[in-house]
Amino acid sequence: MLTEPAGSGREPSGSDPYLPIAEHGLIGDLRTAALVGTNGTIDWYCCPRFDSPSVFASILDADRGGRFELAADVSARTRQFYFPDTNVLITRFFAADGVAEIQDFMPVEDESTEGGRHRLIRRVICVRGVLPFTARVAPRFGYGAVRHTAELHGNAAVFRSALCSMGLTATVPLECDGQDVYARFKLTEGESTVFALDRIGDGPQGDLPTMCPQAEAEAQFEATVRFWRSWLHQSRYHGRWREMVHRSVLALKLLTYAPTGAIVAAPTTSLPEFVGGERNWDYRYVWIRDAAFCVYAMLRLGFTGEAEAFMRFLSERGRPPADGSLGPLQIMYGIDGREELPEYELSHLAGYRGSAPVRVGNAATGQLQLDIYGALIDSVYLYDKWGQPITSDRWDEVGGMVDWLCDHWDQPDQGVWESRGGRRDFLYSRLMCWVAIERAIRVANQHGLPAYLPSWLKNRDAIYRQIMQRGWSADRGAFVQQLDGQVLDASVLMMPMAKFISPMDPKWLSTLDALTADLVSDSLVYRYDPDASPDGLRGGEGTFSICSFWYVEALARAGRTEQARLAFEKMLTYANHVGLYAEEIGPTGEQLGNFPQAFTHLSLISAAFNLDRALG
Repeated sequence: MLTEPAGSGREPSGSDPYLPIAEHGLIGDLRTAALVGTNGTIDWYCCPRFDSPSVFASILDADRGGRFELAADVSARTRQFYFPDTNVLITRFFAADGVAEIQDFMPVEDESTEGGRHRLIRRVICVRGVLPFTARVAPRFGYGAVRHTAELHGNAAVFRSALCSMGLTATVPLECDGQDVYARFKLTEGESTVFALDRIGDGPQGDLPTMCPQAEAEAQFEATVRFWRSWLHQSRYHGRWREMVHRSVLALKLLTYAPTGAIVAAPTTSLPEFVGGERNWDYRYVWIRDAAFCVYAMLRLGFTGEAEAFMRFLSERGRPPADGSLGPLQIMYGIDGREELPEYELSHLAGYRGSAPVRVGNAATGQLQLDIYGALIDSVYLYDKWGQPITSDRWDEVGGMVDWLCDHWDQPDQGVWESRGGRRDFLYSRLMCWVAIERAIRVANQHGLPAYLPSWLKNRDAIYRQIMQRGWSADRGAFVQQLDGQVLDASVLMMPMAKFISPMDPKWLSTLDALTADLVSDSLVYRYDPDASPDGLRGGEGTFSICSFWYVEALARAGRTEQARLAFEKMLTYANHVGLYAEEIGPTGEQLGNFPQAFTHLSLISAAFNLDRALG
């Protein structure tokens, strides 16, 4: 039986064709994902992979992006929720004459890494009374830039383009205008219909889509529900916030690319950090920075397979430095491990609510961000501690990275926030260089592994002294963003979490107070003040949800458990109706930035786990 929990029922205004970012749920099949609005419209979907060109992208351009509309053809309230303990999304329509629901999912029966059918199923069921429905399937291939044709074959339609071809089948009659496909139908209580969208072949005649009859849709629904529930059953978390932690880990699994074990930062591109601004980035790639957080969260919750797969992906990324300037690692990679992610703008797309430019690719791959070495080697340390002991080959890679870092840590870089305002001496980068060397020393000592310890110890201690001497501002009574600077930055919240400083150290407690006074607003935390520390970009931004969860954890570690619990509970109220978070939260509580964001959900899991432990 489906339950009817509270959900979101807001609709976009008549003059605004864009739903709020938060008014979406996510479905996926461990290869790609789609955003489904609370109005029943799929307005973001890339096929066959997360980083493929879009098929539906009306969230980035309501006119040119393409969409899959499916909704009651009468005035109706909507509520959306996930089928319990799964990533099957339910959108319900409540009208004067009846109640109906759409069950949206991408079939997943196992975790095979082989490429299979790319199918999206939308099953409409009338549960009370009678309701008329309309559907419009309007793909726009290649981010809306590639022309296509549409033709009917009975109750099937084929959309062909030079880039990709899709097939739509339905258990109701379809109409076609040569570009889009339409349907009108009425359901009475107990009746249902099925729409299935498949990727098909691109031969001279192409493939015709395979019908998805009611019985097959039911079987795939049940198999997909079994898969998600069986997977979630591995969780060892039984703390106070079980529902939110489990929703977060389910979201993280949706962001996993099964063939390689990579986890994308987010399934979307160019959703703005500030509506109307230029802070719009493509997050459909894998950031090394997420490594330690991902491994920590997955191992703590009992998902060793995911941690192992991600570690395997990371272990294949090290490469000899080309010219010695950027080191053995890039800051990010494609989901298949590729290094080239050229950034370009899609000038024909208007952007979400006019937030241009829309970008594909990410030029930050060419930045020097030294903190990634701390993230990666910390993940190796954590996996060695809670997963499997480090292999000899892996240790050789770690040793090479640490040796390189010992020669290069004392230089400016673009930092954790990927500043486009030039290289600087960021404290967070120094902190994570310290973490990289310190964790490598721990592993070497524990296993008696070969290491150039005199050099490692000398550089670890030099970084520590530099941070304590030049990263501390007596005037601010706090550790600051840059060496010899005065600007506060939320990234220093990682200092006690990285075990660089005691969470009860007077200097740290003073820093925590200063951050609370300057960067915290009702539990929400800003990264820094962009006016005081220009980052090379125009426009403002919201509070960063990652930083807000770091703040909770820092409070808990400092013994301020009641303050931490209140801040955490407040943060939970900013989740959307199905428990998902974008990158940022705006001044009136709206979600901003790419959605949902893996890093935010990783930090939520860490905060919940450590706050549970602090509360006892």
